Amino acid sequence: MQQSNSGFNQSFLPQLAILIAIIAAFVVNVWSNIFPWGGANIGEISNTLFKDVLIIPANYAFAIWGLIYLGLFAYGVFQILPRQRGNLSLRQSGIFLIVACVAQIVWVYLFLGRMFVFSIVAMLVILLSLIAAFLQLRKPENPTSRQFKWFAKIPISIYLGWISVATIVNVACGLYSLGWNNGATIWAIVMVVVASIVGFLMTFRCQDTAYTWVTVWALIAIAVKHSNNIPLFVAAIVCTIILAAVILTQSFQRTVGDSV
Repeated sequence: MQQSNSGFNQSFLPQLAILIAIIAAFVVNVWSNIFPWGGANIGEISNTLFKDVLIIPANYAFAIWGLIYLGLFAYGVFQILPRQRGNLSLRQSGIFLIVACVAQIVWVYLFLGRMFVFSIVAMLVILLSLIAAFLQLRKPENPTSRQFKWFAKIPISIYLGWISVATIVNVACGLYSLGWNNGATIWAIVMVVVASIVGFLMTFRCQDTAYTWVTVWALIAIAVKHSNNIPLFVAAIVCTIILAAVILTQSFQRTVGDSV
């Protein structure tokens, strides 16, 4: 009986830690927006100190955090279910997710504390952790069920998609805080193109459209916010159309392939 309880604890505690990390990151995110230390929340800082950073999307784009946390909670509950306790891939990807959640909490503290350059380091930790989790969930030996796709793969893809965009924005803000703002429009267009290329590769190399839809969401929001900057607006819209076409083409090919 003791051995049975010990085995249960060893298998259950890591899964519980994953769920706790997700909840902690969510609570800190909500708390920091309602009661921000430093007097201004993340959105207010972006709209004031970084109002001239052209790669920042419109405010409404950040509503995607609701979808991100919905997916993460689905992941957290899914991986803690008794029938998933033997799923090594979920546990290993969950460890990387814990690192990402902790780094996100640190990032909130650094950004609200106006330590923008240091916040880039925390953001890179989030990004690299999510890449590791993404790759872990894409291993060929993993389950191919719809449940695994919707409750494990897609939540991480959406989170990674937004953090990829957020990393670009964070670096731009960090450089701006140091006084670097030369050729702002050109660099913003370059970053839009880079984000689009990554989205293109994720669609065709990884067959991951969830990631790319997040990129499309961000590009539209960039175009909306900076519609008065014609070169940037055109670049964002063109990239949006191309990515949407790529996603729809990939989805159509997959549908045809499944029906054959």
